[in-house]
Amino acid sequence: MAKVRIHPTAEVSAEATLGEGTSVWHQAQIREDVQTGQNCIFGKGVYVDFGVKIGDNVKVQNYVSIYHGVEIEDGVFVGPHVCFTNDNLPRAINPDGSPKASDDWVLGRILVKRGAALGANSTILPKVTIGEWALVGSGAVVTKDVPDYGLVAGNPARLLGFVCACGQRLEAGRVADDVMDAPCPACGKITEIPIETWRRVA
Repeated sequence: MAKVRIHPTAEVSAEATLGEGTSVWHQAQIREDVQTGQNCIFGKGVYVDFGVKIGDNVKVQNYVSIYHGVEIEDGVFVGPHVCFTNDNLPRAINPDGSPKASDDWVLGRILVKRGAALGANSTILPKVTIGEWALVGSGAVVTKDVPDYGLVAGNPARLLGFVCACGQRLEAGRVADDVMDAPCPACGKITEIPIETWRRVA
């Protein structure tokens, strides 16, 4: 297996665990207790907060911020300048003027499932799950869960349709047993989407 590559300007905690074949590029910071799988790429200026878990073959583009409470599964693409947040009620100080401490707020976790892709400059709010092979449009602000294969965009992000694992938009197909068999016009693969989920399209 290929060794881990860490650029001289990157800062990687000795308490982080990086999988074989992972690359950490210019001025990235990876904090303690981060766990990554194999063959991940962290671009220039990426920040990965303590305790974050990342799967195999994840590509994190330049200047992404991944804060505590985030878990990213295998094969996820995170576009440049994506920001994962973890506090729904952010404040620097308490009402009495004292600085916020680590126990003065509630952590909001985020899960990004296998194969999903997050477009450049998108913002993911706390307590959100992004489904397998979902596609988040550039600049979107994701405030609620995204279904498997879901295509979302806008502020707040809305469900606009569904995409194939290859990335192309799916077409409506045959309905049987409350499932839409949605064909891909590019690769021909049929993806099963629950009909109730399909009806959520804006």
